[in-house]
Amino acid sequence: MAVLIDTPVWPWRGRLWSHLVSDTDYDELHAFVEAELGIPRRAFQGDHYDVPEELHAVAVAAGAESVSARELLSRLLAAGLRVRKPRASAAG
Repeated sequence: MAVLIDTPVWPWRGRLWSHLVSDTDYDELHAFVEAELGIPRRAFQGDHYDVPEELHAVAVAAGAESVSARELLSRLLAAGLRVRKPRASAAG
């Protein structure tokens, strides 16, 4: 049972971002984000929250496990919590 965060290397709108996930369930993730980071629930991205670089250390201090992006994805997939985007149809 863990909340995981990867390194803030994902650029968007002039900032670097991390992904925050749970390898157990979404309830654990939502509770952690609400209690520790103050990120609104509407920011949930289907299977993760995007966390700005300045909150990375806050998340780790609150108990999130810092892992590589590869490890985060592997554990999210193993937990069956990865939401994949539907592929666009080639037929049009």
